[in-house]
Amino acid sequence: MPDSLLDLPVRDFLDAVAARTPTPGGGSVAAVTTALAASLTAMAARYSDLPADEVDELRARAAVLADADAAAFAAYRAALAADDEGRPAALERARDAAAAVPAEVAECAGRVAELAGELVRAGNPNLRSDAAAAVALAAASAAAAAELVAVNEPDSPRRRRAAEVAASSRVLAAVDGG
Repeated sequence: MPDSLLDLPVRDFLDAVAARTPTPGGGSVAAVTTALAASLTAMAARYSDLPADEVDELRARAAVLADADAAAFAAYRAALAADDEGRPAALERARDAAAAVPAEVAECAGRVAELAGELVRAGNPNLRSDAAAAVALAAASAAAAAELVAVNEPDSPRRRRAAEVAASSRVLAAVDGG
């Protein structure tokens, strides 16, 4: 396997997700989907002669988070397998990272949904469907990421924030995507 999930051809990435292996999983898929939503948003912005700098930054950040999520989950599995006195602390650090990465994916996805929603309303009408697709994809990514945060931190400010972002993204998708 390449150093990065992003170096896989799409077909190989799909096969890797479908395989009976722990990664790539939901977090990596949510990150890649966020990056794809940002890509659609950037395209719609460029056809609308609007700046795409922020969404390009979000796309780059979300793409990096695909690998970060896989690494965080691998570290969590390693901490689970440890059999020494450092195991509890290692588990706590690993659980924190396993929640932090999807929390950041949710934040990126939420912002992408906002930017794409603006393009649905005020961008090039010929790209409205692309911007609406971006809103829907970003909202789904935010919801998936929020669920992953909730699994790792059932009662935390980070979980509550991710849930808020997911909820507001779903509202955007309902308004701008349909």
